[in-house]
Amino acid sequence: MGQYNKIKTEYPGALLLFRVGDFYETFGEDAVIAAKVLGIVLTSRNNGGSKIELAGFPHHSLETYLPKLVRAGYRVAICDQLEDPKATKKIVKRGVTEVVTPGVAFNDKVLDHKKNNFLAAIHFDKGDSGVAFLDISTGEFLVAQGSLEYIEKLIQSFQPNEIVFQKQKTTQYDDTFSDQFYSFRLDDWIFEFDFAEELLHKHFEVNSFKGFGIEKQKKGIIAAGAALQYVLNNQHKELSHINKISRIDEDKYVWIDRFTARNLELLYSPHPDAKTLVDVIDYTSTPMGGRLLKRWISLPIKNISEINNRLSCVEGFIEEKDLGKKIISELKCMGDLERLVGKVASRRINPREILQLKKALHSISDIHLLCKKAKNKEIKSIADQLNLCSSVLQRLEKEVLPDAPMILSKGETIAPMVNAELDDLRNIRNNGKAYLADMLERETERTGIPSLKIAHNNVFGYYLEVRNSHKDKVPEEWIRKQTLTQAERYITQELKEYEAKILGAEEKILAIETQLFSDLVLAVSEFCGPLQINSNVIAKLDCLVGFSELAKNNKYCKPELNDSKILDIRDGRHPVIEQNLKNGEQYIANDLLLDPDTKQIMMITGPNMSGKSALLRQTALIVLLAQIGCYVPASSAKIGWTDKIFTRVGASDNISSGESTFMVEMNETASILNNLSDRSLILLDEIGRGTSTYDGISIAWSIAKFIHDHPNKAKTMFATHYHELNDMSNDFPRIKNYSVSVKETGKKVIFLRKLIEGGSEHSFGIHVAKMAGMPNLVVKDAEKILKSLEAKSARKNGDKKDLKVSSEPVTKEMQLSFFQLDDPILEDIRSEIEGLDINTLTPVEALMKLNEIKKMVGKG
Repeated sequence: MGQYNKIKTEYPGALLLFRVGDFYETFGEDAVIAAKVLGIVLTSRNNGGSKIELAGFPHHSLETYLPKLVRAGYRVAICDQLEDPKATKKIVKRGVTEVVTPGVAFNDKVLDHKKNNFLAAIHFDKGDSGVAFLDISTGEFLVAQGSLEYIEKLIQSFQPNEIVFQKQKTTQYDDTFSDQFYSFRLDDWIFEFDFAEELLHKHFEVNSFKGFGIEKQKKGIIAAGAALQYVLNNQHKELSHINKISRIDEDKYVWIDRFTARNLELLYSPHPDAKTLVDVIDYTSTPMGGRLLKRWISLPIKNISEINNRLSCVEGFIEEKDLGKKIISELKCMGDLERLVGKVASRRINPREILQLKKALHSISDIHLLCKKAKNKEIKSIADQLNLCSSVLQRLEKEVLPDAPMILSKGETIAPMVNAELDDLRNIRNNGKAYLADMLERETERTGIPSLKIAHNNVFGYYLEVRNSHKDKVPEEWIRKQTLTQAERYITQELKEYEAKILGAEEKILAIETQLFSDLVLAVSEFCGPLQINSNVIAKLDCLVGFSELAKNNKYCKPELNDSKILDIRDGRHPVIEQNLKNGEQYIANDLLLDPDTKQIMMITGPNMSGKSALLRQTALIVLLAQIGCYVPASSAKIGWTDKIFTRVGASDNISSGESTFMVEMNETASILNNLSDRSLILLDEIGRGTSTYDGISIAWSIAKFIHDHPNKAKTMFATHYHELNDMSNDFPRIKNYSVSVKETGKKVIFLRKLIEGGSEHSFGIHVAKMAGMPNLVVKDAEKILKSLEAKSARKNGDKKDLKVSSEPVTKEMQLSFFQLDDPILEDIRSEIEGLDINTLTPVEALMKLNEIKKMVGKG
């Protein structure tokens, strides 16, 4: 326990799995946690007179139990026996061989194969801050620097599994991220530039960061140094696959803030069963393709040339139908090449995974040939980017058996004719009986003893047994070991040597196979660079082939990206909603034109549930899809490239931070207004609805005016319930009114979901309530109240509709009499009283009438 406590103090905050014989044991508080998370038995024992909790599991079950602890959010330090217990009479030497955390793991059961397992490190500083993202399983290492808002946006986009930060900045971290992510605090000295610079220079074997393009990102470099140091602290030393560090260039990508990513439900949805954009468009066949697609969605590009290159590839796969199918067939055999390379570099790959690597190299060779024969020049160029790694493939073919086991210790991994000693030992092990039979036949013939036999026991191993009647024929070199009543037993030098060979064969076979496999993995690790490039190329190819399948299956069109600022979409559809329609139901497509010079702002009114929000979202998604190089759900789309997409769609209270729906709405809208550019696309839905009607209209009006009058003239779609905003088109030339049409038949309303020119005057909220299954009594009361309010509004305001010019407080209207309250019961009481002739009422009749009125207000 002294040894345990010493090691435990070296890894604070980690749950220590302590190897004792054939078990991993946990003690004290760790045991209580382990028992609860793993569902194993919690026991206790006396330790020097004090009771200590104990829980453990067999060492061979580590792969089963470790992922459960990590997924539950625990850092796990694995403490192994570092020497053979038989080789020492003292306490076995032990030490931590690996620390596994939510953000630092190689275990397949911990990792999500279509999601990166990023460790993020944040360096908080005045002005700009720095952030680094490191996925130890793939070798990806990314760095960025910018405002805290930008860092926060990246964190939300990359969704790291763990964040490390400086202890001194705990308050700032908590204020920014609260408990959204699993986090760990590091010592302050790790966040020094000189330390980070030296550590990264040493790791990458460089004298400057210029080759990586990050030399000016000092705060990002500090964050990168902290991430790498954390990995090293966790006993991960073999990191040759982390061979470059890349800058996330803010200017290269479309700005999508965290509100927009959430509102559009690109990768995640707050609703448990909802489908996201990635769920619908992910046709990838490989894990690395799936991961890259998420990156593309989070970081759409602005470079038209690069976008058009991707679109051309997609077009090529659509035109050459069989080519795409053949490539997909090969991709499905690929496995997770990117993470296999990580396992090779860290020496964690097993024989079965080496066979998968061989399979992947075969597929790369076939894909190379397929792309080379393609008619499309962009697809042809993919072939030139692939490295066939022929020498690696040849060695894997020659040295690894095709049915090698998952675990090296189970043997039969290395192929025959690779190592002569290994072949000899296998021959001994496999042909032992035949060898002994040959020896028996030879010795029988040489000695003339007909009843000679060879047998084995646990006392002295193999022996020759001779009946007493033939013991005079025993050669002098035989050594007698045992005398029986009817026979004698002998051993020979040849028999003892053979016995030693047989008994040591398995152990020697394992030792030789282990060394040969280790040499093979080391040789393959020298090709980590080319293999990683192959993985990147295959991931990109996988995404583009997937886009072609998406386009063919869902009738998407090729968008036209240009340098204009006009957005012209014909028959646009929502990619997610149309996939969730009931059988036979068709999505209503809509045309849309936004031009900063003539039609900058579309003011869209229409009833609840008519499709206003869907129209806004589909516009953003079509632009985003186009700028990741994907075909779009429309009959045609001409898109002036966009640099920022902003949305303020839907309501969400941030109760944990004490923020109301309205406060959240205002925060998000303020972020939009403070960051809009001349190529921004802004989508606003129901701005101002979280406050009173007059406040809401005033705020919505002023926001629309601000966007219209701003010199950048950002393209904007503004959906609203405030029909008064339709009047803005009279005074603001680039604001145009639109509505989503409905058809009224009697008391029924049919939502046509078609965008038409001109504003709408009705919300049909009561109709929606009825559709939702609201009790009839409530619906009827609502209709009655609505008529009463509309009549009262007409009496108060006459025909005045223009609210925009009045900013004076409506003091007089606030001084309401008892009967000006908007209550139908009070209205009924008023009618009753007004209809009374007090002069003709008897006292009894008056009391009875008063009793009726009491009943009307529920007091009878």
